[in-house]
Amino acid sequence: MAMKKTIKNPTHAIYISGDAQNVDLIVGKVYRVLKPRKNDLESDLRVIDESQDDYIYPEEWFVPIEVPYRVKRALASVA
Repeated sequence: MAMKKTIKNPTHAIYISGDAQNVDLIVGKVYRVLKPRKNDLESDLRVIDESQDDYIYPEEWFVPIEVPYRVKRALASVA
């Protein structure tokens, strides 16, 4: 059986599913993940969404990914 690899403190994640009424997230899009704040739950991720603000969403809506430094730099320059 394959072991599920977890990424500790991800910097980016892909939105895979969630609230169908939510217009602030696009399925399949990579979102920047911020460090959790003091009162954030461990089951949530704080991401920069389409409104360009950071909000918390359920972690199960996302798949964390490892992003090479060059990609991080390129994504940061677009945001």
